Amino acid sequence: MERRKGEFTERMNATEQTLDQFRWEHDSLGEIEVPKNALYGAQTQRAMTNFQITGRRMHTQMIRSIGKVKKASAYCNNQCGFLDDERLKYITEACDEVISGQLDEWFITDCIQGGAGTSFNMNANEVIANRAAQLAGHTIGVYDYIHPNDHINFGQSTNDVFPTAGRLTALALVEVLLNELSELQHSLLKKAKEFDGVIKMGRTHLQDAVPIRLGQEFHAYATMVGRDIKRIRVAFNDLKAVNMGATAVGTGMNADEKYKKLIVPVLSEISGITLTAAKDLVDGTRNCDTLAFASGALKVLAVNLSKMCNDLRLMASGPKAGLAEIKLPDRQPGSSIMPGKVNPVIAEVCNQACFNVIGNDVTIAKAAEAGQLELNVFEPVLFKNLFESIEILSNACHTLRINAIDGIKANKENCLFFVERSVSPITAFAPHIGYANASRIAKQALIENRTLREVLLESGLITEHDLEIIMDVQEMTKPGIPGKKRLAKNKKKEKVEG
Repeated sequence: MERRKGEFTERMNATEQTLDQFRWEHDSLGEIEVPKNALYGAQTQRAMTNFQITGRRMHTQMIRSIGKVKKASAYCNNQCGFLDDERLKYITEACDEVISGQLDEWFITDCIQGGAGTSFNMNANEVIANRAAQLAGHTIGVYDYIHPNDHINFGQSTNDVFPTAGRLTALALVEVLLNELSELQHSLLKKAKEFDGVIKMGRTHLQDAVPIRLGQEFHAYATMVGRDIKRIRVAFNDLKAVNMGATAVGTGMNADEKYKKLIVPVLSEISGITLTAAKDLVDGTRNCDTLAFASGALKVLAVNLSKMCNDLRLMASGPKAGLAEIKLPDRQPGSSIMPGKVNPVIAEVCNQACFNVIGNDVTIAKAAEAGQLELNVFEPVLFKNLFESIEILSNACHTLRINAIDGIKANKENCLFFVERSVSPITAFAPHIGYANASRIAKQALIENRTLREVLLESGLITEHDLEIIMDVQEMTKPGIPGKKRLAKNKKKEKVEG
């Protein structure tokens, strides 16, 4: 009996202790328990129950961005007479803590959520309201002094706050990517200069083509990356047009006219990004094509990077039974069973990052397409994938440059071996001896497993002197007909001497 009584007492004490750790809050759906010391409130707590999807919270940069939006709105509401100076002081202090990352632990909603981002917006409203009240010496969770909706969200809607914060986040993240791309382009140009004198076989259809300089190939990669930089800058520049002041559907209901004029300039100053107000706020609220366009630019970059990595892996294949025209830096053992094997892991991981980005673009396109009427409710998954694509590409470019491109070595001997072994240089002789003769000699050299030099001299179609002039593989990598100028000069000299 005593034992059972003791167990009952322990259970009661545990229950009282548990209850003591929570507070009751209410919203339009009724009452709900919230952890006693949490800076978030009822709507955030409901979101935690409803949206257990990825296990990943909203991007930290997105938290910084919404803090800036709320700070700008507070300033504007103060200027418009809707927020007194005392409350402004505490709200902006709380916003600054959000912006600096001090309150990250209280932003707990999943990055994919229903409601077009309402849960995240209310998470911010509740955290800022509670922290501001706390700074002012009031009890959190009461909201009689500072209210999440009446003060923090005044003149706003999730439908202009969330997309604006998302755009600010994308613009901040893409600067890191653009810096990484510039560094990558610089490294490729350095390699282009270093490899300019390395002659190798060009290949089309994976078959021997005509000679090319390894430096020309790397210069082409640098040119491609430069084009991606320009494309991304153009695409992301469109994200600087934001729909603050649009409120629910773009009509601006409940947003004061003075507020609508002030909010974008003030937010520009706070964020450090020169923003513009969307010319058509209804369009800016319902359509996500600018975000899809930005993602498309990232997808094209992913396609280009992956293609380049395919080339690098092919040129580095071997090291004894492949092309082995270049040597990628050794970064880790390549096999758990084959001793000494080293794989092109950096190029491989970059490939995979690019596949991920291409897949993200499909999700973003579907999300942009699936919106109905005045609002696209799928922006949470759209932004989640857009942010991920930017960061994945930034990281992939960084590791590709540091761990692969900067350390690539050219295997000059192997490159030249393939050139000398190939019959494709016969292309340089076609203007001099005719296409049909050149084709016949190439086939004969292949069938008899002999060199072009031997078969050409045996044919009597060209002298050894002229053959040496035309066979200059360095000249084959430049515009024009190989040997034409030197042969013409020699004939003119012979004519004069004769």
